[in-house]
Amino acid sequence: MTDYVEEQRNELEAIESIYPDSFTVLSDDPASFTITVTSDAGENGEIVEATLKFTYIEKYPDEPPLWEIHSQENLEDSDVEDILTLLQQQAEENLGMVMIFTLVTAVQEKLNEIVDLMKNRREEEKRRKEEEAEEAEKVLFQGTVVTIENFLLWKARFELEVTELRKRRQKEEEQGGKLKLTGKQLFETDHNLDTSDIQFLEEAGNNVEVDESLFQDIEDLDLDEDDPDFDPLEMGSDED
Repeated sequence: MTDYVEEQRNELEAIESIYPDSFTVLSDDPASFTITVTSDAGENGEIVEATLKFTYIEKYPDEPPLWEIHSQENLEDSDVEDILTLLQQQAEENLGMVMIFTLVTAVQEKLNEIVDLMKNRREEEKRRKEEEAEEAEKVLFQGTVVTIENFLLWKARFELEVTELRKRRQKEEEQGGKLKLTGKQLFETDHNLDTSDIQFLEEAGNNVEVDESLFQDIEDLDLDEDDPDFDPLEMGSDED
């Protein structure tokens, strides 16, 4: 007949000597304890860690102990699930034998694998972000695809803006706030402006006074206007 109490007590003594810094007793009846398992350092010094809680049941080791992940560091949810599955597999394979050391060793190896995978995860995450950035850039370059729905929405907004603009202009005109016209616009709207300007010049010309003394000696000047070298400006300068 198996002495379960004796086997459990002997295993506890062995486990405490193997893991002196990470072994902690939580209770004696039933025997419950934790062992903290830490991975080796990764490429960039990163580590992952899991604190395993074990509780003996009456017929251990013929029946598996109870376990749970008491706490963890840097593990993703999928990693936790993988560790729990691993413990279940190892326990089934080692029924009838004390197995805590075997279970802890399996978890230790699993944590080291996870650290090795962290590099691949970082690279995968980087690649994913780059792809997302490229897709966002493509969307920005291509612009918004025109559909019937967004075209009708744009058309409704455009017509509303035009209506508001017309109302505002009409209100300004009613209040006497017409916009000032340029000279060209004035000419185009009132064709009498050209004839009125000519009329003004004619009326002004009739009232211009001329000083005839300025032209008294003009007949005495020897002007040869047929001379190709004739330059009235040059003559004026010679006289000075």
